[in-house]
Amino acid sequence: MPQDAFTLRRNALELNEALRGGRINKINQPEKEELSLLIYTGKRTVKLVLNVNASDCGVYFSEAEQENPLVAPNFCMLLRKHLQGAEILEVAQVGFERILMIRLGCTSDFSSCERVLYCEIMGKYSNLILTENGTIMGALKTASLDAGCKRMIFAGVKYALPAPQDKIDPRDLEALKSALAGEEGNARFLFMRVAGLAPCTAEKIAESYRGGDYASHVQNFIFQSPTVPYLVLRDGKPADFTAYAVEDGLPCESLSDAQCRFYTRKREKKDLDALTRKLSSAVSAIAKKQEKRLAQIFERRRDCADAESNRVKGELLTANLYLLERGMKECELDNYYDGSKLKIALDPTLPPAKNAQVYYKKYRKQKRTLEVLAPQEEEVRAELDYAESLLAFISAAAGKEDLKCVEEELFSAGILKAPREKTRKKKEESSFRAFEKDGFRILAGRNNLQNDKLLKTGSPNDLWLHAQKYHSCHVLIKTEGRAVPDEVLLFAAEVCARYSSGKGDRIPIDYCPLKHVKKPPKTKAGFVVYNEYKTLLVTPQS
Repeated sequence: MPQDAFTLRRNALELNEALRGGRINKINQPEKEELSLLIYTGKRTVKLVLNVNASDCGVYFSEAEQENPLVAPNFCMLLRKHLQGAEILEVAQVGFERILMIRLGCTSDFSSCERVLYCEIMGKYSNLILTENGTIMGALKTASLDAGCKRMIFAGVKYALPAPQDKIDPRDLEALKSALAGEEGNARFLFMRVAGLAPCTAEKIAESYRGGDYASHVQNFIFQSPTVPYLVLRDGKPADFTAYAVEDGLPCESLSDAQCRFYTRKREKKDLDALTRKLSSAVSAIAKKQEKRLAQIFERRRDCADAESNRVKGELLTANLYLLERGMKECELDNYYDGSKLKIALDPTLPPAKNAQVYYKKYRKQKRTLEVLAPQEEEVRAELDYAESLLAFISAAAGKEDLKCVEEELFSAGILKAPREKTRKKKEESSFRAFEKDGFRILAGRNNLQNDKLLKTGSPNDLWLHAQKYHSCHVLIKTEGRAVPDEVLLFAAEVCARYSSGKGDRIPIDYCPLKHVKKPPKTKAGFVVYNEYKTLLVTPQS
């Protein structure tokens, strides 16, 4: 991101024109390192985002809604106390630093003063600092000499600019001429020697050089070139923004608009990745727990593998008591089940009849264990299958709405703890995925709960589809009594394959009338049985 002094200078000019004379109506802090100011400009209310996160730092307008914490953090409370209702006198860049200052006229019933909110946009060193008469009143990130910092930032000390870099100020033309002599068109040298330029900005300056005085060209580009906001696209999605035209980029109305679109896309991806990790982690934990239980069941079953052998030994000992004597450590008897000789270990301290009872007792215990393990295994396999279906939905999710549907199911199943609602307003239910093909409506579930709901939504003659031997969404073609053309059936099958755990280009999709689909009682969400079906092999819809 070119959040360099070159870009911030143009951003400051835009913000100053838009905000000068406006008043701050509301101050929020939705994130740990982000504040938002609701400002009435005289014509409309705008939201100014002040973000000092290392990877997302910037000052720009945004219309995105964010949830605010129930209790405002300390710095937010400080700004509310001192800046609520303040008039914006000016937004400007500090020298040629990566710092924007917002000068504010603050008036109360008893006093009137000017305060400055500094927005330092410097990567991991980004910060928001409120001052009055050059003295710091508070900062979002504080630092003292005790922490080994070279710059003190806490209430009561004088505000000082960061230590200057060992680079040339581009406002000094003579210094530029001296430093850049013989390095015409060298973008890396320009970046290393001139302050306030990001590598991409230095490359653009070097590329645009067409001869003449190189130092004057550099200075004119930095201070005189017009602002041409562009979004850099990668795979059709915003990947960066610039204050100058770029090849294959997307022009924007303003630099703030370019930043907003870029950061919104970045935030959405970040939120999507975080939600995916959260859901996957929760479901994977359940799956691992069930896999561990299944391994324990297999271990106990292995311990009972000789149950039948113990029964046979007990029977043979009982049938041959007359041949046995107390004190024997083993015996070899005829096994009348297969005609072989069978060696049987004995406890010499026990009489023969007791030895037989020992084998019978062990057999009965193993038999009871196996009887208990059977339903336990069935239950564990059902839980494991359910967890795998949730992972399939998470993997196939096409966006945040799909993941939110899975999250709702996890809340409902008790896998995740549902957050406490702030209001009693009834939450709107998520809708099915809906498609249209040749006049036929096609619905697909976003989670197991919707898959169950889909069964109650359709009519007996509607066509129902599901991936064979894979976890997938349930798909319903609303026939309304009409015959379904092959093109519609194929399209619905491709949708089903797209939202399944199947891989490759030949996914088997079963389909049948809805009347042949039943949900057994007391089964997990999404589980059904069906018959009288046919199968298609399709490629997932892209």
